Amino acid sequence: MISPLAYVHPDAQIGNNVTVEPFAYIAGDVVIGDDCWIGPGAVIHDGARIGKRCKIHTAASISCLPQDLKFVGEKTTAEIGDDNDIRECVTISRGTASRGKTVVGNGNLLMAYVHVAHDDVVGSHCVIANRVSLAGEVEVGDWVVIGGHAAVHQWCRIGDHAMIQGGALVSKDVPPYITLRSDTLSFAGVNKIGLSRRGFTPEQIEAIHNACRLLFQSDMNYLHACEEVEKQLPQSAERDALLQFIRSSQRGVIKPYTSAR
Repeated sequence: MISPLAYVHPDAQIGNNVTVEPFAYIAGDVVIGDDCWIGPGAVIHDGARIGKRCKIHTAASISCLPQDLKFVGEKTTAEIGDDNDIRECVTISRGTASRGKTVVGNGNLLMAYVHVAHDDVVGSHCVIANRVSLAGEVEVGDWVVIGGHAAVHQWCRIGDHAMIQGGALVSKDVPPYITLRSDTLSFAGVNKIGLSRRGFTPEQIEAIHNACRLLFQSDMNYLHACEEVEKQLPQSAERDALLQFIRSSQRGVIKPYTSAR
């Protein structure tokens, strides 16, 4: 049902069983999949590509213009997958010439006032809490949890299954499977509870623990620690994901374990 009090451009492609509440605005270069709900006052700008069964709540702004001085009006998109819950006042910018698109995967919860900047790539099944700000060209993996009021510097990467404590100011890459402390911006342990909830076996979690002890709780630098992990620990998908992430980092990796004062 499309409310007569909403504005929907005649060129917009609206799927089946889509609800558009009063005072929502939908521009012309927009695709919205089946069974979506567009809340009152939500704004869907040109370039939005929204999958199925998404909920876009009040005053959210999807595919808004990039907040980037280099943007000169090039045609870009914001591509959002299926089953996302995008809460009040969330802003998702479309891409720039850098990547051409901003991407949000499937099954994510973006709480109120989250900002996803231009050219970001957010994976699937993430929970991004209130007032989190992702700067431009950030990459967030799958099953990531980011606590409220955290801010992530441009070009940073956050690996799969990582957890960022609320209020963190993230300026380095955060490897998969771990928890990042907000006060010291350092390794705080393996995200054991999150991994257990997602079906990781005790053996897989123990393998991650063993790798992290060498990587983050020894006196070795990361280059040496990666070599020792390969020498001392049996091969596994989780071990190799950690090593590949650290070795491919361009911004550098978060600090190793730091004991609390």
